[in-house]
Amino acid sequence: MSTFGSKRLVVGAHYGLRDWLAQRITAVLMALFTVALLAQLLGPAPLGYDRWAGIFSQQWMKFLTFVTILSLAYHAWVGVRDIWMDYVKPVGVRLALQVFTIVWLLGCAGWAIQVLWRL
Repeated sequence: MSTFGSKRLVVGAHYGLRDWLAQRITAVLMALFTVALLAQLLGPAPLGYDRWAGIFSQQWMKFLTFVTILSLAYHAWVGVRDIWMDYVKPVGVRLALQVFTIVWLLGCAGWAIQVLWRL
């Protein structure tokens, strides 16, 4: 059996383009959120709770924040997962770290969304 050429079986390498694209798309979404938030904050009104609540009470800003929270969690997952896959060789340890990372990121995203819905 030949290990090169068109019949070569490649496993684990098919994530490259998808993950690269996901990192770029989520980064653009987070950058758009940052620009939108800065545009809201550059106004002359004093910065306080009422202003923050006013910014995030708008439906479009809630939606953009929700999408940004999900983007941030996915962006972090792709990056941390790649670190675990590249540098942690024992499969059991790597799996435990990946499960911990997923649970942590879901918890953080859930908490952030709960805060957003309280406004």
